[in-house]
Amino acid sequence: MAQVDYFERKLDDKRRLTVPVEVREEFSSGVVITRGFGRYLHVYPKMVWDEDVEAALNTPTSILDEKTADINVQFRRGKTEAELDDKQGRITIEQHLLDYAGIDRAVVAVRAGKYWRLMVPD
Repeated sequence: MAQVDYFERKLDDKRRLTVPVEVREEFSSGVVITRGFGRYLHVYPKMVWDEDVEAALNTPTSILDEKTADINVQFRRGKTEAELDDKQGRITIEQHLLDYAGIDRAVVAVRAGKYWRLMVPD
């Protein structure tokens, strides 16, 4: 089976995103959604967040390292955790995150290494 690296969806009325069947196993540990570096969202498998992102956020070179502190604020502000629902493989995205990314209903998801970016379609 080919790896899915891109998909487009429309959120339902309850702000739920249906994840393709081929990708659902990645999120078996749960889902972490947070602001990205730009006007988009990052969606991490919980295991990737715990093992990679938390480790990176918690290893500043100095307690006064402002760049690392800024990244911590960027990624932790509005961070939510969720589970994929068992039946239809959906995750609910909080309204404040959708507002940040400018996402109304249509969404594009693109794999970016170990995580996904969610953004408005072009």
